[in-house]
Amino acid sequence: MSNIFGNIFTLTSFGESHGAGIGGVVDGMPAGIEIDLDFIQSELDRRRPGQSSITTSRREADRVELLSGVFEGRSTGCPIGFLVRNENQHSEDYDNMRHLFRPSHADYTYYNKYGTRDHRGGGRSSARVTISRCVGGALAKLALRQIGVSVRAYTSQVGPIVLEGDYRNYDLSLAEQNAVRCPDAEKALQMMKLIEQVKSEGDTIGGVITCVVSGCPAGLGAPEFDKLHAALGAAMLSINAVKGFEYGEGFAGAAQRGSQQNDIFLPPCNADNAQPRTATNHSGGIQGGISNGQDIYMRIAFKPVATLLQEQLTIDTALQPATFTAHGRHDPCVLPRAVPVVEAMAAMTVLDHYLLGKTIKIRQ
Repeated sequence: MSNIFGNIFTLTSFGESHGAGIGGVVDGMPAGIEIDLDFIQSELDRRRPGQSSITTSRREADRVELLSGVFEGRSTGCPIGFLVRNENQHSEDYDNMRHLFRPSHADYTYYNKYGTRDHRGGGRSSARVTISRCVGGALAKLALRQIGVSVRAYTSQVGPIVLEGDYRNYDLSLAEQNAVRCPDAEKALQMMKLIEQVKSEGDTIGGVITCVVSGCPAGLGAPEFDKLHAALGAAMLSINAVKGFEYGEGFAGAAQRGSQQNDIFLPPCNADNAQPRTATNHSGGIQGGISNGQDIYMRIAFKPVATLLQEQLTIDTALQPATFTAHGRHDPCVLPRAVPVVEAMAAMTVLDHYLLGKTIKIRQ
């Protein structure tokens, strides 16, 4: 079950970094949704390696093949199987790691749990496995379009370089105009320079991605063990290298008073909109574990990539001291390629919770 995500809208993923390919099966996709293959591919293109000087130089086309569940361009309601073939593995780059546990990687924990591991790129624990999430997320986005829900994420921090203010200060569509996926051109340039500097030193760096879900209807989630923000947190924390999650004001709100934090309700904007508004949105669009119709916004913290192109101390599989230097092609900062992965997990979570209580009506 650890390879299955969701309740109604589910994603089952398979594959390893240096295996034949990465794939999955999406079940619970509503029937009749127009399947825009170009859009699905564009989501994979945002995640694929080799797209800029600040990402890994591994060259993969990452072309998706839909194997089932689509007829005459629309979803049938049956499972959608898909496959993305691996084409550019350099497995020999990992030969010196066959008997070593890399610091801060899943090598030791995976080996301790299963008694075996694939040392080539991390195997199942590799970030390449997030390909399946991007395909599932793209399908979820296509379904969410039917109810007017959009999901957009962007890089809001790299190392000490932070965007000032919240997401409403920026035109988020500008994030795709630079390699680091930051909507502030000046900050983006600073971030890219920092990543390039870190890369030249054989080091890595972390940061934060902000994600915004707009148009989400009120009523998603449940008040006890199935809170919407808990589901979003679980989804985000399942992404490789994620170390923290907060929504709304998050930890910053802990220093404030209730009189500063409460979101005052206001009447609807007009007679055509029966949904009330709030004067502020410190709650991040979720109250009592249930969406209230306002924007849902969250921040996801990513650690620096654990693979350094520097000599490091470690131990081998016999638990003896060892040193090693990683070889091959690696990201100095995971954030630019993680933006579409964050969006995918948010989209699948929101759609799943929508389907738990509602049925999508197809627009003709």
